[in-house]
Amino acid sequence: MTGSSTRCCRSVSCLAALILLVLGAVWVAPARADGIEVRKAALILAENGYVLEADFEVTLTHTLEEALNKGVPLHFILEFELIRPRWYWFNVRLANARQQYRLSYNALTRQYRVGLRTLYQNFASLSEALEFMSRVRVRDIAETGAFSTGSSYRAALRLRLDASQLPRAFQVSAVGSREWSISSDWHRWTVSP
Repeated sequence: MTGSSTRCCRSVSCLAALILLVLGAVWVAPARADGIEVRKAALILAENGYVLEADFEVTLTHTLEEALNKGVPLHFILEFELIRPRWYWFNVRLANARQQYRLSYNALTRQYRVGLRTLYQNFASLSEALEFMSRVRVRDIAETGAFSTGSSYRAALRLRLDASQLPRAFQVSAVGSREWSISSDWHRWTVSP
């Protein structure tokens, strides 16, 4: 009798495990491709100092793309900081940079436009505009002599949609909504010149 009850328990536990596995596979939501992801980031030594080079993967949500195509401009902010950590006192911030991008669509010309400070460039497709915005090159991050040899520094970088720049009606919808707020995580790396 004990042998049959053991077989029964094993088959019930196997059946339960199988059901949980199937439910888990069905219940898992498909991975979202919307958002911003850092592909790579580095500080490069140039003639006049250090240059930040970064590549992002930017994919708009359906809601953001629809709003953009209806004339709502999207503002993105690139944030960068370079810190010299100190164990005995507060860390020293060597560099802090912010760069704002404005992505818009002109229905008359059927072109997308990316603005960076006072410079603007037009693109025939959204994918071209996003690719341009995804390749970041920021000059004059730090002077050539800003680093001490043998020391380590921490760099951090992210790109995010600035929901505060959306029209007021959309800002209310943007609070806590994944459809209206896309951002990369802080990408951190160590710089050792």
